[in-house]
Parts: sequence; structure tokens; C-alpha cells
Amino acid sequence: MTKSLEMKIKPLWQEIENVRNETTIFLNGNGCGDDIVNAVSMVSSELVENAVKYGHFIESEGSIQLCLEIGSRIIIVEVKSPMSDSADDNLRRLDEAIRWIRGYQNPFDAYVEKLKEVSAGNNDDESGMGLVRIAYEGQSLLDFYVDEDNTLAMCAVYKI
Repeated sequence: MTKSLEMKIKPLWQEIENVRNETTIFLNGNGCGDDIVNAVSMVSSELVENAVKYGHFIESEGSIQLCLEIGSRIIIVEVKSPMSDSADDNLRRLDEAIRWIRGYQNPFDAYVEKLKEVSAGNNDDESGMGLVRIAYEGQSLLDFYVDEDNTLAMCAVYKI
């Protein structure tokens, strides 16, 4: 039996801590151990942070949608946010980042490499650490899609 948490979130930075708290309460309430709770709560808050940062909100109107589903063998975190019509460059970079992470033998190697890049100052404005943290610390597989309403859905799958 699948158990789910759905949240509609305002695109505000201060909402990210609320997401972490609500997902923690939900996961604890469904018998998840500390390792799962910590990993999936971090994944949820990182995905929402990216939605706040890169979503296309007109004067703070609109919302971010989070759906967290606990299945028998996996936990799926999906975060949806509106995109601008000219988001092709962001989608290309997102696709490259996910393919880059998947190109490593394991997420730890990608994590170490990204830490080296960040410490050497080889990143412009964005470190890219969030997605790598999701893959390594959150032990999750990442993917994304864009629906017919020009909404970006970021998905992370955690294997129990």
C-alpha cells in the first residue's frame, strides 16, 4: 500500500525548512528509520530549494508541488514548478548535470569530484552541489520531465 504526502508550497526561501520538517514528521510517522528520514528529508528540501531558485513565478504567484510516496521498495519524491518559455538553457544544464552524475561508477565519486571543483573555484555562480548531494547523501536516482503545461517535474527515487 502506497502512502503519500502532498504539499503545495509558496516559492519562498523560508518554506524550505517547513518542507524538511513536514517530510520528517511524515516519514517518522510511517515507520521509516533515521537513515531514511534524514536522506529523504534532505532530498525533498534540496528539490524544493531548486524549484524556488529556478522556477518561473510571477510576483511570487503560483506554487511548488511536492509529492512524496512511500512504496514497499522505493520512496519517490517529485517536485513540480512552473518554467518560463525560454528555459531551454536551464533544461540543457539540468540534463547535463544528471548525465554527469550518472557517468560515475557510484555517486560518491561524483560527490568527491564536485567537492574538488567547488573548492578550486571552478564553478561560476552555481556549485551544482544540490543534485550531487541528492545522488550521494540522499542515495537517490534523479530524473526530470516537462509536462504539457510547461511544468518541470524533478523526481528522486530512493530504494528502501
